[in-house]
This record gives sequence, C-alpha cells and structure tokens, in this order.
Amino acid sequence: MGADASSPESTRVRRPGLALVTIAIAQLMVMLDITIVNIALPTLQRSLGFSASSLAWVIDAYVLTFGGFLLLGGRLGDLLRRRRMLMIGVGLFAVSSLAGGLASAPALLITARVVQGLGAAIASPTALSLVVTTFPEGHARHRAMAVFAAMTAAGGATGLVLGGILTDYASWRWVFFVNVPIGALLLALAPLALPRGVAGRGRLDVPGALMITVAMSALVYGLVRGPEAGWGHPSTVAAFVVALVLLVGFVVVERRSAAPLVPLDFLAHHGRAVGYVVMVLIGGVMLAMIYFLTQFFQNVLQYSPVLAGVAYLPVPILVASTSQVVSRLVGRVGVKPFLIAGPLLVAGAQFTAATLHDGSSYLVAFVALCLMGIGMGLLFVPLMLNAVASVGHDRAGLAAGLLNTSQQIGGSLGLAVLVSVATTTLRDEAGPHAAGVAPLVDPVPAFQNAMHTSGAIALVAFLAAWTLPRVRPLDAAAIEELAPLE
Repeated sequence: MGADASSPESTRVRRPGLALVTIAIAQLMVMLDITIVNIALPTLQRSLGFSASSLAWVIDAYVLTFGGFLLLGGRLGDLLRRRRMLMIGVGLFAVSSLAGGLASAPALLITARVVQGLGAAIASPTALSLVVTTFPEGHARHRAMAVFAAMTAAGGATGLVLGGILTDYASWRWVFFVNVPIGALLLALAPLALPRGVAGRGRLDVPGALMITVAMSALVYGLVRGPEAGWGHPSTVAAFVVALVLLVGFVVVERRSAAPLVPLDFLAHHGRAVGYVVMVLIGGVMLAMIYFLTQFFQNVLQYSPVLAGVAYLPVPILVASTSQVVSRLVGRVGVKPFLIAGPLLVAGAQFTAATLHDGSSYLVAFVALCLMGIGMGLLFVPLMLNAVASVGHDRAGLAAGLLNTSQQIGGSLGLAVLVSVATTTLRDEAGPHAAGVAPLVDPVPAFQNAMHTSGAIALVAFLAAWTLPRVRPLDAAAIEELAPLE
C-alpha cells in the first residue's frame, strides 16, 4: 500500500502541521514563479528588448526545464533523501531568481530561467511525494492534497497580483527578487519540520532525462520558430526531426535500461495514463490562458499591471474553495465525475474568453475566470490522488514527478502551439509586406483564435477523461482498483 503512518518517514514527523506548511510554501514558491513573470512580460519586453516571438521563451525556458527534469528530480528525492533534495532545489531556485532579477540582456534572463526550472524540478515533485509519505491514505491525505492543490492555484494567482504590484510600484526585477526571502525561509524551516528520511536503492537514468528534455526543447523551438521563419524553413524542420529522433530514442533507452527514468509498465495502467493525458492537456490550456489574457488586459483593455493581476482573483478563491469541497466528496463518489466535469468547465472558460474584444467589460472575463477556477478546483485533487494513491513508497517521487511533468510539459507545448496560432494570425493580419508582426495590427483576432484552439484542447481532455473506468467510491478497494500497488 502507499505510505501510511508506519512508513519510514511518516513515523518521524513530530510536527505534521509545520511539515505541511513547509511543503505548501515550497509549492507556492514554485507555482508563484510561473505566473508572477507573466504579469511583468509587457514591461520586461520593453526593458530588455525581447521580440514578440522570443518573449514566450521567458516562460518556456522555465517550464521546459521544469518539465524536462521533473522525473529526474522526483527520482533523486526517492534515492537521495527528500528533505535534502528539497533544500537543494530551493537553494538553486533562490540563487537563480537573484540572477534573473539582475539580468541585463535577454540571454542572461533566459539562462537564469533555465536554472530556476531545474531548481523547481527538484523541489516540486519532492514536495508532493513528501505529502504521500507523511500523511496516511484516507481523509488526512485527502485534506493535505487539498492544501497542496490550493497552494498550486494560490501560487499561480498570487503571482499575478503580486507581480502587478511589484511591476507597478517597484520594478519588474522584483518579480524575481521576491523568491530570495521565501527560499531563505524554506531553508530555515525544512530541517525543523521535515524528517531526514532514508536513502533509497537504485541508480539514476541521466541519459533518459537529458534525451526527453532536449526532445521537448526542440519540439517547442520548432513550434515557436515556425510562424516566424516559416514551417518549411530548414531550422524549423530540423527542430522537429531532432525532437522525433530523440523521442524515439528515449523510448528505446527506457525499454532497455535496468533503471529507467520512466518504467513503461508504470504507464500501462489505463486509469493512471488517462490522468496524465488530462493533466498534459489542461496544463497547456491553463498556462496559455494566463499568458494571453494577461497581455489582453494590459495591451487591449489598457489595464495597469496591478489591475490586471487583481482581475485574476476569482481563480485562486474558487480553486481553493472547490478543492476543499472535492476533498470531502472524492472518497464517496470517486475521481471520474470530477475529471469529466472539470475539463468541460475549463473549455467553457476558453470559449467565453474568446468572445472578448476591445470594447468588452470585465464581466465577460470574470465569467471566464470563474469557470476556470471551478474547473481547475474540480481537477487538482482527483488528479493528484489518481497519480499517487496506493503507489509504493519507493515510487512516490516517480508518480509525483510524472504528474508534475505532465502539467509542465503540457504547459510548455500548449503555450508554444497557441503562440504559434496567435503569431500566424498576426502575420496574416499584417500582410505579406510586413517585416515582422506590425505593432498596429489588431491583436484581438489572434487572441480569439488562441482561445478557441485552447477550448478545443480542453474538450479533448474531456473525451480522454470519459474513457476512465467507472469505479466505486474511493474506499480502500476502489483505490486499489484505480492505482494498484507497484
């Protein structure tokens, strides 16, 4: 069975409340940085001279490294003690945040974002696996998962509000500097709140992690490069070929490895695989909506950074409250109803946002954000439980890493696809004689096309969730059926 009160780590947790606070702050910090930078993008672009297409790499550099190394980061926690790896990840994150705030050129900022992603890839799956190994299955873990899910959402939306305040009243550089004191607090709390843990057995699949990371980077590069250089341009084609070759190579390496990064049998279970697919698709939709809507608020509706951030408040409030309700109901009704309803509401949010134009009132955006908040609140806890319920102690980091990897790689690929849709629309609007995307071109059609595409992606997630096997409420027997012990 999964970790319970008698597991090697949970028996040494003397202050479970403080442990949960520490884990929650770590997740809050990691998620904060995905969105806190979004709100500063227009200001940051003007300050450092990013082009319209290269601006997406401020987000993608972080998300790609985050997603690419999550599996390795989770496995490191399994093998080298979770508290130690959490502190290493937080330390890397804080130092690179300081470097990002000091950056004076686009290349320097993107480099700092790459290292930030690496730190997050170590810290985030370790934090989630600590929830699994600290709290026993049942109500205690469901409640802890709800807190973790709330921090995931709160970090995203708090980042937008805080980012707006810092950008307006200080500087865009403070959206990076703010992570330094948070990281210092975590490094002080971790030895007091978390058990030292025990080292696991096995070895690391570094080649597998490098192959999947480079493959995803090449794929995203091709998607971002295509609208600018042309889909038939040698650099675009080469990026897609490299991605395909490395993805095939990754599967071959994993099949032959004695200690694979992703045991293929781990993905063979239908329920777990569907959960990861849903997270990939929804991760792309969620990040893309924040990316595009933030710029729509500021560039089309002329909101200040602070007002644009405050506009997102319905999301964390509704995710947190909905997650708490779901954590009490999921044990009685199972995960499938939530995994079906969630994507439908998220799709509704995208299609509602697609109706926005330069004369729209905030009410339309408010409805879209409410739908998004409720939809994500329905999804987070069931997806987490689906991934880690009844997974053996030695694979908790792997399960957590795969779930986070699904979200981050989905976010990166989804953002790249939708940036391509928007950029292609802008170029079409600018006409064949435009040297680049003309600044006077109406950005609304590009935004609307991106949102329509995003809504279609959410509907694919709904269809995937519909294929889940119907299970009884999450008593012990149903949990075993949903995610059998590895």
